[in-house]
Amino acid sequence: MIDLRHPLGVLASQFPWQQIEASLAKQLARKVKVGRSIQEVGLFGSQTVVLGAGLSNASRPRLPFRLMVLLLYLKHSYNESDGGVVERWSETPTWQYFSGMDYFEHRAPCDPGLIGKFRKLIGEEGVEELLAKTIAVAVNLKLISKKALETVVVDTTVQPRAVAHPTDSRLLEVCRAKLVGPAKAAGMALKQTFAKEGKTLTRQALEYAHVKQFRRMKKPLRRQRTIVEKLMRGMQTKIGTLAQSIKDMLQANLTKAQ
Repeated sequence: MIDLRHPLGVLASQFPWQQIEASLAKQLARKVKVGRSIQEVGLFGSQTVVLGAGLSNASRPRLPFRLMVLLLYLKHSYNESDGGVVERWSETPTWQYFSGMDYFEHRAPCDPGLIGKFRKLIGEEGVEELLAKTIAVAVNLKLISKKALETVVVDTTVQPRAVAHPTDSRLLEVCRAKLVGPAKAAGMALKQTFAKEGKTLTRQALEYAHVKQFRRMKKPLRRQRTIVEKLMRGMQTKIGTLAQSIKDMLQANLTKAQ
């Protein structure tokens, strides 16, 4: 079923599995727990007891090391999600051969959440080790020349994302919440917080924006600005009775809202 000239077929026989497992073994070893000391009062008086010390408890057997490493490798190589790489692995014979399987199995290799846990377990050093071994294999197979590795090209393009306009409905709702929350925490009694109405107005503005009815969207935006102005006026009249530290914090929020 499999053409061994496929790049993954070639890479499967060239990957230094023993070296990779030896270099990452320290991340997979059981951790020594320091524990915590508590004072316990018993029949013979007070004594110090250490809880939770020793080696970590044994859990379910780990999945094959090669399988987890290559699931992580395939995820990044083919730009798949954790769930996507597990589903695609169960349908692709070449991937299963690459992962060390002798026979094709139409089943998921593991729970998708285990891939994220494994990536966290080996850490950044482990991922860099896998990348270094991959580059070394490519150099040995003469797929990449050593001269090509002398220059590093870094793309430093910065693309701003989710930049909201200062009059955006969501920002006005955040502004209302940032005024109400600290005021209530400081014990300031507000006549009204407009919590329910604020959520309703935000939803209306987003719905109007979605269908490009921008003239209708102006009405909930005006109401949201009015709510913020009412809260600011109410807080400014009562802020003088508070402690100086609380007053400075609330004044900073008022300045941002303004």
